[in-house]
Amino acid sequence: MEAANPFPRSIPEASLRRLPVYHRFLTELVEIPFISCSTIARALDLDPTQVRKDIELTGIVGKPKVGYSLPGLMRRIEDFLGWNNTKDAFLVGAGSLGSALLGYQKFQQFGLNIVAAFDTDPGKVGQQVHGKEILHLDKLRDLAQRMHIHLGVLATPAGAAQQVADLMVEGGIRAIWNFAPVHLRVPSFVILQNEDLYHSLASLSFKLERRLAAERGVGTEPNVSEPGTAIDSSTKVRTDL
Repeated sequence: MEAANPFPRSIPEASLRRLPVYHRFLTELVEIPFISCSTIARALDLDPTQVRKDIELTGIVGKPKVGYSLPGLMRRIEDFLGWNNTKDAFLVGAGSLGSALLGYQKFQQFGLNIVAAFDTDPGKVGQQVHGKEILHLDKLRDLAQRMHIHLGVLATPAGAAQQVADLMVEGGIRAIWNFAPVHLRVPSFVILQNEDLYHSLASLSFKLERRLAAERGVGTEPNVSEPGTAIDSSTKVRTDL
């Protein structure tokens, strides 16, 4: 199958969040040889034109009136998102959230391999969490440089997050996946991806209150989301991949 340039100059963030949703849907259709944008859109309650534009970003070219090869489209999405190029990462913060992230086995299927975890709590340092020893934070910078680690996962309390981010940058880390509820300041050459659980919960709570009020007949429900918003929100943290 012919493929165009796989790396367009500008990629909308919303498209990057929808592509994993398409991939997850495609994994459920293993016995279908071809798939169309209309079929994907119908199943996920999305606009077919938007689905087509998202898929075109990967560079894949389908067959007229047939669609895309199902295995080919899945591989193209995986390549485009970098899932077939495993990236080693350091995680900082071995509390409840950090421990859960360490134990999430499916990360490796999507190109993330957490090779070490760090903390400053004496009760955690030296302990094993999901088969990985928790190291003291003091070792992060030198180890990141020696091991050429470019990706960091930050799951610390808000008060410690900026200091940890600074250490990551000093160690050569160039992309930070931040789960701490705080605004981080990083150099322009560092990619920062924030996963704000509080924001997601606030949005969900707000929409629920409006929906319940509408069902009780108290006022009218405002238009607080567009079609596909539920899907986009579910991929915010990507714990369902």
